[in-house]
Amino acid sequence: VQLQASGGGSVQAGGSLRLSCAVSKRTSSRYFGAWFRQAPGKEREFVAAINWSSRSTYYSDSVKGRFTISRDSADNTVYLQMNSLKPEDTAVYYCAGGPSVIQSTIQSRDAYYYWGQGTQVTVSS
Repeated sequence: VQLQASGGGSVQAGGSLRLSCAVSKRTSSRYFGAWFRQAPGKEREFVAAINWSSRSTYYSDSVKGRFTISRDSADNTVYLQMNSLKPEDTAVYYCAGGPSVIQSTIQSRDAYYYWGQGTQVTVSS
């Protein structure tokens, strides 16, 4: 399984960006797609996740209400729409995938088997 992330860039605070993660194939009906991010000097942290079959979504408190995760079955892509961006959202964003993620571990990096390359998001004040 390969994940290909795209869509990063530089925006001013208050702006929007949409990230895409193309998934080569889904290995399970219980597949979860997710986004994590890592700022300089910080650990990689959970941003959002989506249950592919139920479309249930999960967000970190820091992005809830501003970011929206979605998926498109037609092209096996997971999206992250980021609105009202803040300078503290600046990070390298990574897409991840897990064939069978238990709900209690959704925010854990260890729950995801597959990782894409990072895409840089820079928000200036």
